[in-house]
Amino acid sequence: MAKYENDSCGNPAFRELCKLTGQAVTRYRMIEEGDRILVGLSGGKDSFMLLHALHALRRKAPVHFELIAATFDPGFPEFHADRIADYCREQGWEHRIVRLDIAGILAEKACDDTPCVLCSRLRRGKLYGLAAAESCGKLALGQHFDDIAASFLMSLFRGQGLRTMGPNIATTAKEHVRVIRPFALAPESLIIRCRDEFGLPVAGKCRYEEQLENGDRAYFRGLLDEISERIPNLRSQMLRSLANVQVDYLLDPRFLNSGK
Repeated sequence: MAKYENDSCGNPAFRELCKLTGQAVTRYRMIEEGDRILVGLSGGKDSFMLLHALHALRRKAPVHFELIAATFDPGFPEFHADRIADYCREQGWEHRIVRLDIAGILAEKACDDTPCVLCSRLRRGKLYGLAAAESCGKLALGQHFDDIAASFLMSLFRGQGLRTMGPNIATTAKEHVRVIRPFALAPESLIIRCRDEFGLPVAGKCRYEEQLENGDRAYFRGLLDEISERIPNLRSQMLRSLANVQVDYLLDPRFLNSGK
């Protein structure tokens, strides 16, 4: 795969993706002059396309910022971090790999039946640590609007409050890294349309992918598709609602008569 020199041209879907990325970055003040940003590169379509979009944005942005891609290698034979590294070299991207023996840790903790929560915590901690080591104040992740919408439904139906994945949030990590999500306005369908044009490598998969497919997040992602059959513009309507919080009309007593 040769370096994609002109990735913003000749591809209407990618131009639209870059437009939405730029709008999200501006609306939620994700990137500032001099930022060094660590970009989580899992090897999936979302994170690969995020890097392409951010590099396209960097060439035109009025502020200077730097990007470093980072891949968490869980040590599973099914996962091929070397393919990700090769692709990054071909694109001319800076890339780091963080390795951890997840299978060994899960066996030690005896939580093989519910590995995702622990693995996610370990992965995020390692990325925060790498961000600090690379003097990166921000960690960019590839979650798109479908992820944000599904996360909102999960929180709503599980009684966890009216919350979702924020587009630009401070973390509680000691490294004081901010997490940004430049695809916050982009639907997954648009990313899928872009994917095939870029010849992305197959980096393998998580050993516990079947559990992920049967989990809450996958269920609520499927629910979005089901509801969309009745409400075709569901995602744009949810985006409008999530950007228009009216606390006086909710049930939290802390905001009783907050408008007076």
